[in-house]
Amino acid sequence: MNETNGRHTERVRPARTGDVPAVKAVTDAAYHPYIARIGVVPQPMEADHAADVAAGRVFVTGEPVVGLVVIEAFADHLFVDSIAVRPDAHGTGVGRRLLRFVDVHARALGLDEIRLYTNAMMWENQEIYPRYGYEVVARRVDGPYDRIHYRKRLS
Repeated sequence: MNETNGRHTERVRPARTGDVPAVKAVTDAAYHPYIARIGVVPQPMEADHAADVAAGRVFVTGEPVVGLVVIEAFADHLFVDSIAVRPDAHGTGVGRRLLRFVDVHARALGLDEIRLYTNAMMWENQEIYPRYGYEVVARRVDGPYDRIHYRKRLS
C-alpha cells in the first residue's frame, strides 16, 4: 500500500497472466447482479479475459485483486471497455481510483478524450459517470444491449 496525501491507496498495475482467474472472478461478481435486470448476460462476463490480459488491456488494483479496468487506445480516444469492482469493495474508493487511472493513462498516451458506455438498465452508473466529468453523447441499441454512450474531454 502506498500512502498519498495522508490516505492509503493501492496502485493500479497491468494485469499479468496469473491474474486472469481473479479478473474473471471480479468481473463475474460485479456484473452478475445485472443479469436478471437487463435480461441478458452483460458483455464483460463473456470477454476473453486471457486475451485481454495478454494484449495489455487490463489493469488491476488490490492484492488480491478487488477492481479492474479494461481499456483500449484508439487514435483519438481511450475506450473503457469495462470497469469492475468486487461487490464487497463498493464504497471504498476502488472505482474512483480506477477512473483516475484512466484519466492519467489517457493523458500519458497523448489522448484528450475518454469514451465508455453502460447498459441503460445499469442506472447506478448513470449517476456515477457524470460526477467524474463524463457526458452523455448517445443512446443506441446494439443487439440485445440498450447502451448509453459517454465521453469525457480532458483539458
